[in-house]
Amino acid sequence: MTKIGIVGAGAMGSVYAALLGRAGHEVWAIDVWDEHVDAIARSGLTITGASGSDVVTSLRVGRSPADAGPCDVWLIATKADDVENVAAQIAPLVTDDTIVVPFQNGLGAGERVARHLPDHHIVLGIAEGFGSSIPEPGHVHHNGMRLIRLGELRGGLSERVAALERTWRAAGFQVKAFADVTAMVWEKFLCNVTLSAPCAVFDVTVGELMGDPDCWSVALGCADEAYRLGAATGVAFGFTDPRRYVTEFSATIPDASPSMRLDHLARRRSEIDVINGQVVELGRPLGLATPYNEALCAVARRRESRFVA
Repeated sequence: MTKIGIVGAGAMGSVYAALLGRAGHEVWAIDVWDEHVDAIARSGLTITGASGSDVVTSLRVGRSPADAGPCDVWLIATKADDVENVAAQIAPLVTDDTIVVPFQNGLGAGERVARHLPDHHIVLGIAEGFGSSIPEPGHVHHNGMRLIRLGELRGGLSERVAALERTWRAAGFQVKAFADVTAMVWEKFLCNVTLSAPCAVFDVTVGELMGDPDCWSVALGCADEAYRLGAATGVAFGFTDPRRYVTEFSATIPDASPSMRLDHLARRRSEIDVINGQVVELGRPLGLATPYNEALCAVARRRESRFVA
């Protein structure tokens, strides 16, 4: 049994907690959302969707990492803006063998954790094709369950990543360890860029986005720009046709709404800056034109400026 602390028991964090807890690990679901945490403590965490229906009653809960104390593995499943704060809270609890796995959309999560922890503690995690949401406190639903990708922050395969791979697979996840962590991150980033801002701005699910030729053309334009950026910075993509890659991925989760759309529906600020905004920011010094991502970022940021802080 592994002691696992999951900081950020939102949609994806709750999927991790439910399946890893059901597999028999000591899992701590840590979040500041009182209603959700209290519901889990009172009645367990209900999970429905692609992994079946179950209620996991073995989870322990907390409001901060200190409530759990030292863990063998920490999963950081918060939004990108909260990663550094969480890493700083985890740092005093880290022992020699502790593994810290940030699971964020966009780029740079590992580097943000490394500002507070030595590199050798950090393994990057990428989740794709889940389409998860929280219908009500204490209940997580996910539309798909495509893949968990794991890789050492500085690349290369290791025994501890292989052990993590076995742990996740035994819990019911499709999982794969990657030696080239840069390509691992960028291939997911390409999908994030394709779906996040377009679904949020057009206010559609993935399937609705794909079903509208005009909207899907904009999404593919975002993908093209991200792919050109990655290629220009030396990313060794495992494919040469980005449109086919993102189309095949998107077709697996037609009913899903990316987290950016869910944020806008809830009138919350999104992760636009670390997803589509990164294409614009990183492309500018290279002289790469990014009009599709630039336009969607402008619309999303204008909309978010009207949300209540």
